[in-house]
Amino acid sequence: MSQNGYTLTPLTATIKPGEPTDFAFTVTAPDGRPVTDYQVQHDKKVHFIVVSRDLTTFQHLHPEEGANGVWTVKLTLPEAGVYRAYADIFPTGASALTLGADLFAAGDYAPKALPQVSRTAEVDGYTVTLDGDLTPGKSSKLTLKVSKDGKPVTDLQPYLGAYGHLVALRAGDLAYLHVHPDGEPGDGKTKPGPEITFYAEVPSTGDYRLFLDFQHGGVVRTADFTARAGQAAAPAASPTAAPSASPSASPASDHDSTPHGH
Repeated sequence: MSQNGYTLTPLTATIKPGEPTDFAFTVTAPDGRPVTDYQVQHDKKVHFIVVSRDLTTFQHLHPEEGANGVWTVKLTLPEAGVYRAYADIFPTGASALTLGADLFAAGDYAPKALPQVSRTAEVDGYTVTLDGDLTPGKSSKLTLKVSKDGKPVTDLQPYLGAYGHLVALRAGDLAYLHVHPDGEPGDGKTKPGPEITFYAEVPSTGDYRLFLDFQHGGVVRTADFTARAGQAAAPAASPTAAPSASPSASPASDHDSTPHGH
């Protein structure tokens, strides 16, 4: 929840499963005051990512800025359980940060098993294939190819300044990892599909969940994968209803502070 003196502070205490909620939060600076000045990253000041702790649900939201450093976003937690929220920010005068907080939707919680490792994802008639392997401790090239009805999609639309955004989360502690897009629309070399390339550096062996946002036909869709880093990777830890003791976003932040492609 805190890094370099900055802290994510939820202001909404109650979230009922399945009901849209106006969720509010602030980010406080080292001096204890709410941050009110942010740098824009990928067309937004704040990217708000919410996942269930079993990593089977994913939302990429964009809060609205209010007075006195308060941000609000319409949030629906689909089922009872524990969720992890991440605020991806760049306070002016600081470095890029990812701050996390646990959210709770009351009710009986039955965590689902982590989806099996796969190189293919289907979403709304689109097929996304994953090429490349995660190698612990090294920058890994990941190429995702988008097709529809068996034909490559060559007219992807820019979404938040890129043809795709990728979030990588480590199973077990839900560490949020930096993922860097290769190129951007309008740079003269990056094509609008079918391939989208990213570079990710994972710190350890194990299972990771990858969530790709891409836009086509005016609609943003999310393809998800489970990937394994290292040949001797053990199965992911079984999710529990209780938050892990240290679901820090720091494992990937110590080697690069540039804005990350999510």
